Amino acid sequence: MWTAVLFVDYGECMATPYNVLFLCTGNSARSILAESLINHWGRGRFVGFSAGSHPKGKVHPLALEVLRQYHMSTEGLRSKGWEEFTRPGAPPLNFVFTVCDRAAQEVCPVWPGQPMTAHWGIEDPAAVEGSDEEKLRAFRRAFRELDARIKIFTSLRIDLLDRLALQKQLDAIGRDSLEFEQAPVMTRTD
Repeated sequence: MWTAVLFVDYGECMATPYNVLFLCTGNSARSILAESLINHWGRGRFVGFSAGSHPKGKVHPLALEVLRQYHMSTEGLRSKGWEEFTRPGAPPLNFVFTVCDRAAQEVCPVWPGQPMTAHWGIEDPAAVEGSDEEKLRAFRRAFRELDARIKIFTSLRIDLLDRLALQKQLDAIGRDSLEFEQAPVMTRTD
């Protein structure tokens, strides 16, 4: 199942990783990017998933291209509906983040275990019209915004925060709008 003993960099011992679900309407771009990023930066401390309220059924090719450009795994990524995470046998969720405004406005299912939730709105790169370069630039920007937020999230000492303090941190991560256009993306080399 999901049980393993992990020792993370700062000596914390945990029996199971935190399960994180990223939601978007189509589950073809932003939530897919976030799933790959959390699995990369989470380093076993977090396990990422993604889903959509109305999944497109396939991952956007530019999402896969950008992930490959930044040396992120694309293995196992697929567009799927959020009902997969409400069924018996689904992984228990610790966190659920919406990354698109439409999904944030929809009535979400009742998640088993009452995970913590927050909205981390990111502009939809798949909705950008224009040249191929403009579309690719939109996907790179979404990647960088998610990358920055996920790095902040994975650096939180969750074990030291009470639920209210943690919720404030999660909301702040989604609310803070930093300038990501020029921000370099750091990739792990090990």
